[in-house]
Amino acid sequence: MTRVEPAGSFVGHLGVPGDKSISHRAVLIGALAGGETHVRGFGRSADTQSTIDAVRALGVQVDDLADDELVVHGVGLRGLQALDEPIDAGNAGTLMRLLTGILAGQEGRFEVTGDESLRTRPMDRIAEPLKRMGARIDTANGLPPVVIQGSATLKGIEYALPVASAQVKSAVLLAALNAKRQTTVVEPMPTRDHTELMLEAAGAQVRRTPGSVSVEPGGSLRLPEVAVPGDFSSAAPFIVAATLLAGSELTLHGVGLNPRRTGLLDVLERMGARISIFNRSKVGGEMIGDIDVRSAELTATDVDPGEVPRLVDELPLFALAAGSARGVSHLTGAEELRLKETDRIETVTNGLRALGVRIQARDDGFEVRGVPTRPVGGRMPSDGDHRIAILAAVAGIVSREGTDVEGADSVAISFPGFFDLLDSVSRR
Repeated sequence: MTRVEPAGSFVGHLGVPGDKSISHRAVLIGALAGGETHVRGFGRSADTQSTIDAVRALGVQVDDLADDELVVHGVGLRGLQALDEPIDAGNAGTLMRLLTGILAGQEGRFEVTGDESLRTRPMDRIAEPLKRMGARIDTANGLPPVVIQGSATLKGIEYALPVASAQVKSAVLLAALNAKRQTTVVEPMPTRDHTELMLEAAGAQVRRTPGSVSVEPGGSLRLPEVAVPGDFSSAAPFIVAATLLAGSELTLHGVGLNPRRTGLLDVLERMGARISIFNRSKVGGEMIGDIDVRSAELTATDVDPGEVPRLVDELPLFALAAGSARGVSHLTGAEELRLKETDRIETVTNGLRALGVRIQARDDGFEVRGVPTRPVGGRMPSDGDHRIAILAAVAGIVSREGTDVEGADSVAISFPGFFDLLDSVSRR
């Protein structure tokens, strides 16, 4: 149990850890490249450490130069080594799904498992398209562990995603590197595109249209360097808290601004938030910049299905912001939240309601009746979900009485230094 006391405002400057999604991909794609990949700004967390441990188990040398810097010695597109023991993905759903795609085109038998939470998350959505490509994949009634019998004869396919998912898209595209003809993934709506951008930077033949992405097989990859921007999902809790706390003046530096990740900024701005972006630049195809946030009074808004993929990890924070806005806000089309580390529709609704937020769960989202004042506070369990633990802490910062966060240590899954940064900008 961790006690989080209310703050008067958020004031100062800070940087957030490297982007978790990009850090995963830097290690995985670096492992498939030829030569060395030097990763700077690596976002070290329990999830990304699982990725390092996984590729090491598969025969890839990874040198740790610093907490946020490492070198991956790639073994080529088909150079991963089969092993007798299962690969433990920990709590990292991104790792499990992307690695399954990679291993589908390797030689040998592989098994990928994870912790208790990860073993409840669906894998058929990955297995189905990979089987169509010719992979042999077995699951435990659609759940992990996943057993992959690698195939050297994968064939390219055209696959229309039934549900928008960057992880499924990425798994198919990574398998496509070892297929025998072009593979195309058609998306019902745009999802994060870090895999495509990094594959392009590594020299893969990638073709993108507004609704699809295609990868040609063959050749080799070279990814000499990856500069990882600050993780927008790690910046988001501070953006929401600074918006809600009167008198806040906060600047976050070097944050990733990939437009497929920053839907929260659009939602907050139409609610009346005062957010500005400056010092924009592009590194390795990824936009970065500094974000300035000033406190503001918010009005309600709706988040519709077309927006959900651009802020899926930030939707719990949207619920908190909506709770202090004037009017009624709705989220629809977010069934995917029920398949995360927890059923986030239920954990968000139950947790925030216990703190005084007027929120009701719906099948595909929630409804929030906002009151332009601070929530009361109280006790909020995380159920082992890192996003919910962070939400509970931010709720405590903006509440009247503070919160007791149950399972606060789960923040280390994605953001080990979160509480230290929270203290550094809190003014009481």
